[in-house]
Amino acid sequence: MSVVLLSGGSGGAKLARGLYELLGEELAVIANTGDDIEIYSAHVSPDPDLVTYWLADRIDERGWGLAGDSFAAMEMLRELGTDVWFNLGDRDLALCLERRELLTQGLSATAAQARLTSALGVRARVLPMSDQPVRTRIATSGGWVGLQEFLIRLGAQVPIDGVEFQGAAAALPSPVVIEALAGARAVIIGPSNPVISIGPILALRGMRDALIAAAAPVVAVSPIVGGEVLKGPTAACLAWAGQPADARGVLGYYDGLIDGLVSDEEIEAIASLRCDTLMSSAEQRRFVAERALELCQSLAGA
Repeated sequence: MSVVLLSGGSGGAKLARGLYELLGEELAVIANTGDDIEIYSAHVSPDPDLVTYWLADRIDERGWGLAGDSFAAMEMLRELGTDVWFNLGDRDLALCLERRELLTQGLSATAAQARLTSALGVRARVLPMSDQPVRTRIATSGGWVGLQEFLIRLGAQVPIDGVEFQGAAAALPSPVVIEALAGARAVIIGPSNPVISIGPILALRGMRDALIAAAAPVVAVSPIVGGEVLKGPTAACLAWAGQPADARGVLGYYDGLIDGLVSDEEIEAIASLRCDTLMSSAEQRRFVAERALELCQSLAGA
């Protein structure tokens, strides 16, 4: 029986690393693919790749991409007149080109990711949330834009007027995702942006039912640390969803789905474990992973 983690990038990927050090191949990560983008003739899947790079211990100190990567391809594209607004390192680009080739050959997103993950020596499973395309879009005063454009071109600095997960109503969780949830001994929702990182996973047809039906306890880890958002537009996204940017807001967004919450705030409305949730070191990542597993175990025995 595995431990399943629902993850976007950043905080979720860091927690995945902490869990991996404790669980090894027993870990299965269901990764958001709503951020995916096709660019430079490559298929980029930022969250599954970020998780994979963390698990392979090859994440760059920037927090994204491969450690020590070069950017000669992007420099050449600029020289040729291409509008390079989405930066990819050379080896990162190579992996995304290989994914595009595997998909063109007829492999599913799940099978393609398994090939790439295995090639980097990762023993845990990194599972795209669906084998069908879903794209997160943000409404701004200038109209609807893709998530990467919102985050990078606009710097996430414009008001959010709407969020949609294009294709999610028809897309199903992959069979491997459903199997992982059904056979899990613990399900953890990582500290990624609840709306644009975990939201696309929850929007898949049947995903909420699968989580509710899971025999394992479902525990979330709050992405709010010390009363602040460490990275990205989590506060703006929660505000759009009608929730405050604190543990109560996280609990409100996941209402009806989770059995417990790990956070550094006092919460009385649900089974909770209060601890320091900062994950800036290997020791801290393992610590938070241990606390999440501890709460799951406590709930399983309740």
